[in-house]
Amino acid sequence: MIYFYAGTLFLLLFSFFKDKQKTRQALKIAWKKFAHIAPGFVMVLILMAAVLTALPEHVIARVLGNGQVWISVATAALIGSVTLMPGFIVFPLCGLLLKQGISYMVLSAFTTTLMMVGVITFPVEKAYFGTRVTLIRNAFSFLTALIVTLATGFFFGELGQ
Repeated sequence: MIYFYAGTLFLLLFSFFKDKQKTRQALKIAWKKFAHIAPGFVMVLILMAAVLTALPEHVIARVLGNGQVWISVATAALIGSVTLMPGFIVFPLCGLLLKQGISYMVLSAFTTTLMMVGVITFPVEKAYFGTRVTLIRNAFSFLTALIVTLATGFFFGELGQ
């Protein structure tokens, strides 16, 4: 990640030295767009932090590990679609859930929809990209997540259970 920041800073400085006025103008536009999106994004983060505080991992494990794979996959996909969590929290949580006996398919459905589908972020995305693009992106993301889940079940031998 440090390389990404360093590269961005380098390109910003390059742009600044090449054309100071255009760079300042671009930074002003970027700041206005950020300021427009930030309140909605912060509210989403606060809401999800409150929900995650109320739901410890053993409750999530009970919901996702009911023994019926397809119901668990569907539940995990729906929960993942409406949840917002950063990757550095999701992957350790999945490690704990795996130790509690949750199948790879269920974890795959949960993580892929969580990372790719944005029901909670829909208002922010809609404001930035428009309703049509946001709906199409979420639909394709959900389908892709289900394909990844099936592939995971195939490779880990869980489809026949």
